[in-house]
Amino acid sequence: MTTFLLSEELFFPPPGLANPDGLLAIGGDLSEERLIMAYQMGIFPWYSEGDPVLWWSPDPRLILLPEEFHVSRSLKKVIAQKQFQITFDTAFQNVVTGCSGRRPKSRGTWIVPEMAAAYQRLHESGIAHSVEAWQGETLVGGLYGVSLGGSFFGESMFSHVPNASKVAMWALVSHVKKKGFDLVDCQVTSEHLLRLGAKELPRKTFLAMLKRAMQKPTLTGKWKPEI
Repeated sequence: MTTFLLSEELFFPPPGLANPDGLLAIGGDLSEERLIMAYQMGIFPWYSEGDPVLWWSPDPRLILLPEEFHVSRSLKKVIAQKQFQITFDTAFQNVVTGCSGRRPKSRGTWIVPEMAAAYQRLHESGIAHSVEAWQGETLVGGLYGVSLGGSFFGESMFSHVPNASKVAMWALVSHVKKKGFDLVDCQVTSEHLLRLGAKELPRKTFLAMLKRAMQKPTLTGKWKPEI
């Protein structure tokens, strides 16, 4: 298969033309318009420092249906004990920085400065959101991603203490479930997310679900936890 070279034109090839490893296209930019188009089509950027922008649409795709989120007995105990204070959209840049401080096993790459700046712009537009887990005044975990239609596209999460990112994920899923979201896109498979109830779907099935989810209005602006 061919990897497409993007120009300044706002365009993506169909995701079904991606290479077996999921790589679809190279180049382009990280403008708000291009990122929104990419997510709406089931495509996301992921690349390392010094590389051109790489665009991916893997097959299979890991997704989490809000109603299938698995809360283990130990996680229920942590939630009940209120070990963490949860906020939304109060420390977006700090969450991105926290996520960039480690190399996720499923990605094997850093969040490069250009990526961080691009998602900050989406956050300022009310499209990208963060969930923060605090202990006192210390940010100890969190996650961030992009919300479009009835789908939340998870980008990354971090945890400085045990269970912080799990509780952040629980808070996110609780929120989008109440708001009637169809799915949380987890992009690529990890054992951690599988244990939380995520599952792999063929790309074709995911894209059909995504198309339906995009028919819903986008919940923009600052989010507030309802937990």
